Amino acid sequence: MINVTVWNECRRQLDNPAVTGFYPQGIHQAVIDGIAAADLHLTAALLDDAECGLPQDLLNQTDVLVWWGHIAHHEVPDELVYRIRDRVWNGMGLVVLHSGHYSKIFQLLNGTSCRLHWREANEKERIWCIDPTHPVAEGLPETFTLKHEETYGEPFMIAPDGHTVFQSWFKGGETFRSGVALQRENGRIFYFQPGHESCPSLLDENVLKIIGNAVRWCAGSSKKPYPEMCIPKAFENDGV
Repeated sequence: MINVTVWNECRRQLDNPAVTGFYPQGIHQAVIDGIAAADLHLTAALLDDAECGLPQDLLNQTDVLVWWGHIAHHEVPDELVYRIRDRVWNGMGLVVLHSGHYSKIFQLLNGTSCRLHWREANEKERIWCIDPTHPVAEGLPETFTLKHEETYGEPFMIAPDGHTVFQSWFKGGETFRSGVALQRENGRIFYFQPGHESCPSLLDENVLKIIGNAVRWCAGSSKKPYPEMCIPKAFENDGV
């Protein structure tokens, strides 16, 4: 059983008809319902919950954290961001969706601004699988289309060691690395671009398949605690 916590800032969602038309119970619940499976134990966590929805005991029990944020990145306390980083370092997986690219935690783990070009045009997006051998791509077609999605475009200022699994093209001509895998110490991270709140992307079967695959891949992170000291014991008395 994989313990998955789906975190959502949940701002301008439950009172916005453009959002509730697709996600009447919030984006977090749509993700939970869409990836539900016998091997996943799914828990919702919201920014306005106590301790921003992520108290230490829940973090400690979480194998994979799924993150959706948009306009409230600045409201996430730095202390919590560092606790999440430490959990990733020690093996917790992290799946970051859509505008979560600009979250404090994704910026911290990349060591970059994570900026990109964007247009809220609700145009067609075609997603191409450019590494069908990657576990996150298992069971996915070579390409599929979303009729309406917020447009993202390169350059995408993330860490250069990210491995691109999916590449997108938008009707306006932009291209974008829409599915990127990274590793930070013992923890695996997957970023996936679709998921604008006023688009039905998180109801698409291929999008949900990718998120489910990403959760399972990220759950394969090493559970071995990261060592406090980086000096091998053999060198402890050698003045190194």
